[in-house]
Amino acid sequence: MDTMSHLREFGAVDAYLKECASRTVLAAIANKWTCLLVDALQDGPVRFGELRRRLDGITQKSLTQTLRTMERDGVVVRTVYPTIPPRVEYSLSELGQSVVALMAGIRRWSEDHVPEIMAARDRYDLRAAEDPRPVPVD
Repeated sequence: MDTMSHLREFGAVDAYLKECASRTVLAAIANKWTCLLVDALQDGPVRFGELRRRLDGITQKSLTQTLRTMERDGVVVRTVYPTIPPRVEYSLSELGQSVVALMAGIRRWSEDHVPEIMAARDRYDLRAAEDPRPVPVD
């Protein structure tokens, strides 16, 4: 019996399997806005407007959708206070707190390696312009 069949038979979680639910989780946390929101929320509750100002370039629609997805996944807690006008704050759940170090690490790695990545992109683009190769088709 091969490993894939064995995993399917016992319902194991394996993101390499097409139908595995962990792929939806991976897609949700691999989102750039999710990564930045987890980092922005790590120190406690934050209001929507503060998040929008902190995450330069995010649209209101993207922020709303990402927060809803994170709330649905149990990563974010949305608290509505009965004031006029209503006050809403977002914070990380216990599950959300468990991914803080990972997301902060990804953000730091991204910031630390910008020069290397940009230089690699420039080298690649120069080579591609000088020697355009056909893209292989699977």
